[in-house]
Amino acid sequence: MTDISVSLGANKYGKAENRVVRIVRDTARHEIIDLNVTSQLRGAALVDSYLVGDNALVVATDTQKNTAFAFAKEYGIPSPEEYLLTLGEHFVSSFDWIEGGVWQAEQYEWDRILVDGAGHDHSFVRKGQGTRLATVTKQDGQTHVTGGVKDLTVLKSTGSEFAGFPRDKYTTLVETNDRIMATSVTGRWRFLPEAVEAGIDYNGLYAEVSAVLLSTFATVHSLALQQTLFEMGKAAIAARPEIAEVRFQMPNKHHFVYDLSPFGLDNPNEVFIAADRPYGLIEGTVVRDGAAPAPDAWVDIPTFI
Repeated sequence: MTDISVSLGANKYGKAENRVVRIVRDTARHEIIDLNVTSQLRGAALVDSYLVGDNALVVATDTQKNTAFAFAKEYGIPSPEEYLLTLGEHFVSSFDWIEGGVWQAEQYEWDRILVDGAGHDHSFVRKGQGTRLATVTKQDGQTHVTGGVKDLTVLKSTGSEFAGFPRDKYTTLVETNDRIMATSVTGRWRFLPEAVEAGIDYNGLYAEVSAVLLSTFATVHSLALQQTLFEMGKAAIAARPEIAEVRFQMPNKHHFVYDLSPFGLDNPNEVFIAADRPYGLIEGTVVRDGAAPAPDAWVDIPTFI
């Protein structure tokens, strides 16, 4: 075998997808917080674990898992962001050689089951609107926090157009001034560092931004999904001064008018076929003017611009 020269590149390690469920039992009316938590650590001193299998400085992934569960009891989960900030600070302050890492959470939300018109004290049903996201990244002495939502599936039956695009011999798409527009929104917003330091009502902000995204999608007369994306990001930044930027990924969930003419039927935009693939994939970032960029905040968020 020919000798080759290689070196270790960027790396991190940890325990992924810890399902942490915290029931708050302070009163007879319980609360539930349901998270899927990932913890990953990095540090230059960890190089020997990769090169020669020396585990002397490896904080075991099982230890990271146990810490995630223990902190849910010791410190509670006031919000996913605050919980992750506490986890991240613990690892970088407790182990001198851990220089940073990334901590991510998805939150699965629950509503109370209604019994005789009132929410039950300790019985819940899963909500179906999107999944809350949170990430804390520590790198080079900096802490970056993002919130977000994924799988927020929305549709408008009118108020959307798509026309004026260039045509060549391969273009078959018909222009339209009245179409269904549907997408599954993944949106993440990065918080200004000074806002994180000052303290943020993360739960209140998530509720407000989610409502703003939905109302903007509904009310903007869309000439393209790209335009709607920009207006949604602009509205979120306008609503909350803590937000530096918003990044979106939006697949275009196409609905095509079905040809009913072989059956002697007219179809004035009433019956559609929903096509799951292929699909247009629209991505974009909306940035608050004057906000300093923070590329490290996004490095560890997979398959995202």
